[in-house]
Amino acid sequence: MDLEMQSRNVAMTPRWKREIEQRVGDLQRLHPDMTHARVTLTKNRHHKKLANVAEAVVVVTFPRRRVLTARKEEKTFEEALRAAFQAMSTEVAKVRDKRANKVVRTKPVPPLRGVISKVFAKKGYGFILPEGGGEVYFHKHALHGLTFEDLEDGTEVSFNVEQGGKGLQATTVNRLSPVD
Repeated sequence: MDLEMQSRNVAMTPRWKREIEQRVGDLQRLHPDMTHARVTLTKNRHHKKLANVAEAVVVVTFPRRRVLTARKEEKTFEEALRAAFQAMSTEVAKVRDKRANKVVRTKPVPPLRGVISKVFAKKGYGFILPEGGGEVYFHKHALHGLTFEDLEDGTEVSFNVEQGGKGLQATTVNRLSPVD
């Protein structure tokens, strides 16, 4: 891994170099795929009245041109380095978590077909007999473009299912169009 250390408006001390090398080494042990790191220390001379005159910028590069940057200003360079490397650790962890939690998208499942077998309009639910057999529960909120008045035994419908607490239940129920 490449490591660059720079300083602006201040001389780089051996103490700061050791701390930078140690912190970059710690970061690389946690994330061995790091390819490059650059740490820049800058003393802000133009704002002498400000309390925070020490700035540390940490730039880390990972494969596929992934570049992360952390910039912190503090009273001393030691504090600025600690804060910048802590921020960098947090950023790297966020990127790792985001990549680890990728959801694999699958093709949508075509709707199933079936016929209405039982309707309990006053209670707001019913059952569908799918083409493969069995029985699927549906609730009035699953109806799309239909009402309970439109339903009767034998009405052909298309529907999607998911596992419910007591078995399969329809998430959407549509009238089967003549084209389907």
